[in-house]
Amino acid sequence: MDHSTEPAILSFPKINDPRGNLTFLQHPDHLPFKMERAFWTYDVPGGDTRGGHAYHQQREIIIALSGSFDVVVTKPDGTQVRYPLNRSYYGLYLPSLTWRHMENFSTNALGLHLSNMVYSAEDYIRDFNEFKKLHENNNRI
Repeated sequence: MDHSTEPAILSFPKINDPRGNLTFLQHPDHLPFKMERAFWTYDVPGGDTRGGHAYHQQREIIIALSGSFDVVVTKPDGTQVRYPLNRSYYGLYLPSLTWRHMENFSTNALGLHLSNMVYSAEDYIRDFNEFKKLHENNNRI
Protein backbone atom coordinates (compact mmCIF):
# COMPACT_ATOMS: atom_id res chain seq x y z
CA MET A 1 0.00 0.00 0.00
CA ASP A 2 1.22 3.52 -0.83
CA HIS A 3 2.79 5.46 2.03
CA SER A 4 1.95 8.80 0.46
CA THR A 5 3.05 12.10 1.89
CA GLU A 6 -0.34 13.59 0.98
CA PRO A 7 -3.73 13.08 2.66
CA ALA A 8 -5.92 10.59 0.77
CA ILE A 9 -9.38 9.06 1.04
CA LEU A 10 -9.14 5.29 1.54
CA SER A 11 -12.05 3.02 0.59
CA PHE A 12 -12.67 -0.04 2.72
CA PRO A 13 -14.48 -3.26 1.85
CA LYS A 14 -18.26 -3.00 2.14
CA ILE A 15 -20.20 -6.23 2.31
CA ASN A 16 -23.86 -5.51 1.57
CA ASP A 17 -26.38 -7.65 3.40
CA PRO A 18 -30.12 -7.09 3.91
CA ARG A 19 -29.54 -7.78 7.62
CA GLY A 20 -27.01 -4.92 7.81
CA ASN A 21 -23.77 -4.06 6.05
CA LEU A 22 -20.30 -4.97 7.25
CA THR A 23 -16.96 -3.23 6.73
CA PHE A 24 -13.60 -4.47 7.96
CA LEU A 25 -9.96 -3.40 7.98
CA GLN A 26 -6.83 -5.47 8.14
CA HIS A 27 -3.15 -4.81 7.71
CA PRO A 28 -1.58 -4.74 5.17
CA ASP A 29 -4.54 -4.98 2.77
CA HIS A 30 -6.42 -1.85 3.84
CA LEU A 31 -4.16 0.05 6.22
CA PRO A 32 -0.92 1.77 5.15
CA PHE A 33 0.62 1.02 8.55
CA LYS A 34 0.41 -1.45 11.41
CA MET A 35 -2.05 0.01 13.90
CA GLU A 36 -0.61 0.67 17.36
CA ARG A 37 -3.42 2.79 18.85
CA ALA A 38 -7.09 3.56 18.36
CA PHE A 39 -9.14 6.35 19.91
CA TRP A 40 -12.48 7.93 19.13
CA THR A 41 -14.11 11.35 19.40
CA TYR A 42 -17.77 11.78 20.28
CA ASP A 43 -20.21 14.15 22.04
CA VAL A 44 -18.51 17.15 20.42
CA PRO A 45 -20.69 20.19 21.23
CA GLY A 46 -22.23 22.00 18.26
CA GLY A 47 -19.90 24.57 16.74
CA ASP A 48 -16.77 23.20 18.46
CA THR A 49 -13.65 21.95 16.72
CA ARG A 50 -11.20 19.17 17.55
CA GLY A 51 -7.58 18.84 16.55
CA GLY A 52 -5.66 21.92 15.52
CA HIS A 53 -2.26 20.24 15.41
CA ALA A 54 0.09 18.03 13.42
CA TYR A 55 2.40 15.16 14.38
CA HIS A 56 6.12 14.79 13.81
CA GLN A 57 5.95 11.00 13.20
CA GLN A 58 2.41 9.72 13.71
CA ARG A 59 0.30 8.72 10.74
CA GLU A 60 -3.43 8.40 11.15
CA ILE A 61 -6.65 7.30 9.52
CA ILE A 62 -9.89 9.02 10.56
CA ILE A 63 -13.24 7.32 9.93
CA ALA A 64 -16.73 8.70 10.63
CA LEU A 65 -18.36 5.60 12.09
CA SER A 66 -21.61 7.47 12.73
CA GLY A 67 -22.85 10.88 11.68
CA SER A 68 -20.58 13.28 9.85
CA PHE A 69 -17.84 15.85 10.28
CA ASP A 70 -15.24 17.61 8.17
CA VAL A 71 -11.48 17.22 8.46
CA VAL A 72 -9.79 20.44 7.34
CA VAL A 73 -6.13 20.12 6.31
CA THR A 74 -4.15 23.37 6.34
CA LYS A 75 -1.06 23.56 4.14
CA PRO A 76 2.03 25.50 5.29
CA ASP A 77 1.02 28.41 3.00
CA GLY A 78 -2.38 28.64 4.77
CA THR A 79 -4.49 27.12 2.01
CA GLN A 80 -7.03 24.59 3.21
CA VAL A 81 -8.51 21.37 1.83
CA ARG A 82 -11.78 20.11 3.34
CA TYR A 83 -12.54 16.38 3.54
CA PRO A 84 -16.17 15.66 4.49
CA LEU A 85 -16.45 12.27 6.23
CA ASN A 86 -19.91 10.72 6.45
CA ARG A 87 -19.65 7.01 5.55
CA SER A 88 -18.20 4.24 7.68
CA TYR A 89 -16.67 2.43 4.69
CA TYR A 90 -14.05 5.06 3.88
CA GLY A 91 -11.58 7.10 5.87
CA LEU A 92 -9.03 9.83 5.52
CA TYR A 93 -5.33 8.90 5.64
CA LEU A 94 -3.20 11.66 7.17
CA PRO A 95 0.58 11.31 6.87
CA SER A 96 2.92 12.79 9.46
CA LEU A 97 3.49 16.56 9.29
CA THR A 98 -0.14 17.23 8.28
CA TRP A 99 -1.88 20.10 10.09
CA ARG A 100 -5.55 19.29 10.65
CA HIS A 101 -8.65 20.10 12.61
CA MET A 102 -12.18 18.68 12.59
CA GLU A 103 -15.39 20.71 12.51
CA ASN A 104 -19.07 20.63 11.51
CA PHE A 105 -19.89 17.66 13.72
CA SER A 106 -23.41 16.30 13.28
CA THR A 107 -25.44 15.18 16.26
CA ASN A 108 -24.10 11.84 17.53
CA ALA A 109 -21.01 11.98 15.28
CA LEU A 110 -18.50 9.27 16.18
CA GLY A 111 -14.98 9.50 14.75
CA LEU A 112 -12.56 6.58 14.91
CA HIS A 113 -8.84 7.39 14.74
CA LEU A 114 -6.31 4.67 13.91
CA SER A 115 -2.65 5.49 14.53
CA ASN A 116 0.67 3.87 13.73
CA MET A 117 2.10 4.93 17.13
CA VAL A 118 1.26 4.79 20.80
CA TYR A 119 0.47 8.15 22.39
CA SER A 120 3.43 10.51 22.76
CA ALA A 121 2.93 14.13 23.86
CA GLU A 122 6.34 14.96 22.35
CA ASP A 123 5.10 13.98 18.88
CA TYR A 124 2.50 16.77 18.77
CA ILE A 125 3.12 20.03 16.91
CA ARG A 126 0.64 22.50 18.41
CA ASP A 127 2.03 25.77 17.02
CA PHE A 128 1.28 26.49 13.37
CA ASN A 129 4.41 28.66 12.97
CA GLU A 130 6.57 25.77 14.20
CA PHE A 131 4.77 23.53 11.68
CA LYS A 132 5.55 25.99 8.86
CA LYS A 133 9.24 26.14 9.86
CA LEU A 134 9.49 22.34 9.85
CA HIS A 135 8.12 22.25 6.29
CA GLU A 136 10.51 25.00 5.17
CA ASN A 137 13.47 23.09 6.66
CA ASN A 138 12.34 19.79 5.07
CA ASN A 139 12.03 21.46 1.64
CA ARG A 140 15.63 22.73 1.85
CA ILE A 141 17.05 19.20 2.23
